[in-house]
Amino acid sequence: MKITDYLTPELVFADLPPGEKDEILEALATRVAEVIPKLSRDRVLAVLKEREALGSTGIGGGIAIPHGKMAELDDIVILFARNREGVDFAAVDGRPVQLFFLLLAPESAAGTHLKILARISRMLKNQEFRLKLLEAPGADDLYALIREEDEHADR
Repeated sequence: MKITDYLTPELVFADLPPGEKDEILEALATRVAEVIPKLSRDRVLAVLKEREALGSTGIGGGIAIPHGKMAELDDIVILFARNREGVDFAAVDGRPVQLFFLLLAPESAAGTHLKILARISRMLKNQEFRLKLLEAPGADDLYALIREEDEHADR
């Protein structure tokens, strides 16, 4: 299973606007709902906020992986977003977050959901990969980098 099995080029957001944590979650939820019209922006936002209330998904190192489960989904949805300047996302290390992988999963996909979270975390441990994501000019370049890293993640 690969990240690009669930991440499409339309779900890569190269220039996430700055904002507070709630504004970032709103921007992510809006983007998902624009690309996948059957998803309600407000419902996605509620799921993300509910998860964040348990503890920040800002895992440190400039990375956040907001995630949640939604009964109305048939399959996993992944969105990638970048804000080069970094935003305060209450990350565990207190540093600004620049790279966001949003993961939404059906209620029935608990195992797959955890495997994808682990795969994203492993990929983002590679500092060279993170730097490439920050330097890439646009969404198409970001998607290509993620696809390439995803292909080699099992090596």
